[in-house]
Amino acid sequence: MGPRITAVAIAAILLVTACSRGGQSQGKPSPSPTPSIATPIPGQVAWTNCGGGFQCGTLPVPLDYMHPNAGNIDIALIRKPATGSKIGSVLINPGGPGASGVDFVRGDAPALANLNRRFDLVGFDPRGVGQSAPVRCLSGPQSDAFNALDSVLDDPTEKQANIQAVKDYVAACAQRNGKELPFVDTVSASRDMDVIRAALGDEKLTYLGFSYGTFLGETYAHLFPTHIRALALDGVVDPSTSMNDQNLTQTVAFEQNLQAFLADCVARRSAAKPCTYARSGDPQTKLLALMKRLDTNPMPAGTRTLTRQLGMYGVLYALYDQTLWQFLDLGLTQADRGNGRVLLALSDMYLGRNPDGTYSNEIDANWSVNCIDHPVPSDLAAYDQLGPAFAKDAPFFGPWSQYDNLVCAYWPIKPTGHTGPITADGAPPILLVGGTNDPATPYAWAQSVHRQLTTSVLLTRQGNGHTSYNASTCARLTIDAYLIALTMPADGTVCT
Repeated sequence: MGPRITAVAIAAILLVTACSRGGQSQGKPSPSPTPSIATPIPGQVAWTNCGGGFQCGTLPVPLDYMHPNAGNIDIALIRKPATGSKIGSVLINPGGPGASGVDFVRGDAPALANLNRRFDLVGFDPRGVGQSAPVRCLSGPQSDAFNALDSVLDDPTEKQANIQAVKDYVAACAQRNGKELPFVDTVSASRDMDVIRAALGDEKLTYLGFSYGTFLGETYAHLFPTHIRALALDGVVDPSTSMNDQNLTQTVAFEQNLQAFLADCVARRSAAKPCTYARSGDPQTKLLALMKRLDTNPMPAGTRTLTRQLGMYGVLYALYDQTLWQFLDLGLTQADRGNGRVLLALSDMYLGRNPDGTYSNEIDANWSVNCIDHPVPSDLAAYDQLGPAFAKDAPFFGPWSQYDNLVCAYWPIKPTGHTGPITADGAPPILLVGGTNDPATPYAWAQSVHRQLTTSVLLTRQGNGHTSYNASTCARLTIDAYLIALTMPADGTVCT
């Protein structure tokens, strides 16, 4: 479901802005129980010191749980030992799919200090991600070219070029990855979680999942309902809607967050800390004009170039967290002056591009997991027909997002998941957390999963931005109280 914003990411944007001031992708499957699959005998993690008070290690798990003797892959782990009286471990996934739990725990441990007093913080890279048999499809320069390609397919030549680029990307994924590619599905990753739980010595799992990590948690609860101590799912993914329907709902939610930013910008154009983009005209009109200019005349951005596609990614990324609105204001204001560096930096954060031109594998892993988990139409006409609804319901992001799922339409591995509601019969109470204007995991998804999981309790955060743990002190304290003391809030509790 896209990135979560970490302190490391914000620091990187701050570095770019400091340098620039002077000069310039879903319907989810409900996995069927498979009791015939034997639970692997858990190995042990050989923890080693990896700096900053963290320990790192790997854990072997079966590549194919249906054929557990066919070979293993290693799951990368990180642990920050509890600083006080220890309850056990809390396993954490930051989302994506494709985000590194190892990087997340290392970068966000200070924000998890309250949990760390009672738990070892444990992050892991799911299979196909980060350091765990990572999927990689393109080189850095190839990724630059692919990511800059315009996805607003408003003329036949551009449309054909985009479709061919998608097919070439899929072919590269098939060619450059080996036996692991068919086995990066969420069901297998959830089974890995149970092996991790046993290897950590925890009789039952305590888990904190964000965004796609909530779907991992839902799947785990379906497969292992009696192995759960506490499950907190923040930014809830709904498995009962198709991938194209999820794409539309998400796109509309990002459009609503964009409108919230623009309205706030207008309201603060004369404030003590003004939104400068509104000082020289209506920001929405200016934004539309900017993207039209970038479509025909990409903008210099240091030694690189800002295209419309990258500019759209930059705007999208800044809507994940309201603390980034100030950087969106700065980026748009500077783009008005012909400088695209800040918008490009925001785009790089979304795409996982490093300063040296290499990329994390988050985008490649995202497609690899999603395309196995979710069936999508394979007929191009099905995506052509989405146009009117996307343009009507999300005028800015809709035409840009309409063909997003074409990658999965051409994916070389047949999907093993299906769309449908999820169950967790026999599980203890599960805490769901939804933000009323969450762009990446819309609030309606949390409400839907609340109806599907009969033992769940829904905590609502009023506000913008993706996930709630770092956006609301009320939400964070409520989640912590549940994970530590199993104190569940009343159903319908609202935080701001």
